[in-house]
Amino acid sequence: MTLSVKQKLMDTVLSWPGVTSAPHRFGGTAFLAGGREIGHLHGEHHLDLPFPKPVRDELVASGCARPHHILPKSGWVTVYVHTEQELANAIALLRMKYEQLTLKASKTSKTKP
Repeated sequence: MTLSVKQKLMDTVLSWPGVTSAPHRFGGTAFLAGGREIGHLHGEHHLDLPFPKPVRDELVASGCARPHHILPKSGWVTVYVHTEQELANAIALLRMKYEQLTLKASKTSKTKP
């Protein structure tokens, strides 16, 4: 049996330490690290991710992502995932966000007494 793009993405992201999934408030599946959202998947092929606006601008300019389909001026991006190459890109972007959140959490925990 061949895994769907969605299942491959979910299997990969949920294998990372501390990552969980939950229903997203607007439908679909949210991926969380330390209770913070990494991104969410609507249906089989539509991934939304939050980034700081300067990072979002770089991702859009480089063609790695599109402006968010509903909030195009925000830091959110949309990625459509149909092919193995698009899947690899989506996983890389999710990993970028995951590392951003886990690094931030690590720095915060080190500064607390």
